[in-house]
Amino acid sequence: MEVYGLLASGGIYDLPVIKQVSWILGQVMNGIYNVMSAIGIENIGVSIIIFTIIVYTLLMPLTIKQQKFSKMQAVMQPEIQKIQKKYAGKKDQVSLQKQQDEMNNLYEKYGVKMSSGCLPSLMQLVILFGLYPVVQNIPEYVTKVRNVYQPLVEQIESVNNYKSILESVAGSSASLYDFNSTNGIIGALYRFQHSTWEALIDKMPSVENTARDTIDQVGQLNNFLGIDIGSHPWNLLTDAIAAASIAGIILAVIIPVLAGLTQFISVKLSQMTSTVSTQDSDNPMMNSMKTMTYTMPLISVVFGFTLPAGLGLYWVASAVVRSIQQVGVNKYLKSKSVEDLIEENRKKAQKKREKKGTSAEEINRMATKSTRNVGNTSKAKKELADPAKEEKIRQAQESAMSAKPGSLTSKAYLVSRYNSGQKTEETAPEETEDKADKSKDKKRKK
Repeated sequence: MEVYGLLASGGIYDLPVIKQVSWILGQVMNGIYNVMSAIGIENIGVSIIIFTIIVYTLLMPLTIKQQKFSKMQAVMQPEIQKIQKKYAGKKDQVSLQKQQDEMNNLYEKYGVKMSSGCLPSLMQLVILFGLYPVVQNIPEYVTKVRNVYQPLVEQIESVNNYKSILESVAGSSASLYDFNSTNGIIGALYRFQHSTWEALIDKMPSVENTARDTIDQVGQLNNFLGIDIGSHPWNLLTDAIAAASIAGIILAVIIPVLAGLTQFISVKLSQMTSTVSTQDSDNPMMNSMKTMTYTMPLISVVFGFTLPAGLGLYWVASAVVRSIQQVGVNKYLKSKSVEDLIEENRKKAQKKREKKGTSAEEINRMATKSTRNVGNTSKAKKELADPAKEEKIRQAQESAMSAKPGSLTSKAYLVSRYNSGQKTEETAPEETEDKADKSKDKKRKK
């Protein structure tokens, strides 16, 4: 199928980091299958479910951290929008710097960083991208499953012109596989559907017996509750409709339908920790949440029909595991108020800054500083730095000093001196000069 080819083809899955993660997760899958085989359960579907539970359990700390940030982001959103509206349309460097400063102080106020939600999401994304190749190509990572195909591959490689035959059988998907290597041929055979197997046997009659034995063994490994997880549900559905089999139709649609339903439940549960109002149509966060609620389940249903049922089973298992985890996370976050989360964030931020040498007093001042105070401080500094205002203040002071004794201005001047700790019995300058002149006249008369 085209969608499967898109996911299976190189691209992002060939990046060094993704390949390393895939190799590590492949070792986990191989270990799970070997343990299950040792107790007599050789089933790829069961191994995928256990594998999914283990991987998402390891991701649990990142999930909690992400949910905490989402809750804080929802609380901060009104203030973020207020700052954005304040500087809307202002593109000058000064305004942009002020907006950035106010945003930084807002994040300081709540004890979080702008990148707090990015790192957990990025790490989860890397792990999930590394996980898909493992689920898509089980034989490449699970030794015992690969060994099932080995006798057939040896016979195929002994047939003249086998590469061109395999390319013609694979059709438009031939470019996805490397028929020059044993692993490449096994990867192609693992994705073969019933019609593809029949075409291979028709063009290579010499391998028919081994091919049918391989098909039987792989069928047993892929059989999960009567569903062939190696087949595409859409193909199973068309075959069931043609055969007028009600049971076949139910088995064909059950995994895609469950994939969509469990995805919907998982998304709804993850949104329960948010305090964003669903009535605020101007809130981009709310609009994004509403879009995810319905688009993600629909995508899961479409992919569930067009990709092998094994991937659909993985999506169902992962959504169920996430839903169970989310119930626990919601209960944990519900027991913590926003103030508790802010205090936890501040303490963590304080420890990080203290390691860098920042004083505890400065940390506390930064943490409790509100954006409104920042604006007021900037305004006050601006006012003090205004020369015109300073000149007016100086002139007012001179006017008060030269005011007529007993006048309202003179009394206000005395009150001002009293408040500043100066002696209030002193008179205005003019009165002092008059007294001095009178004193001189008395001395002359004597």
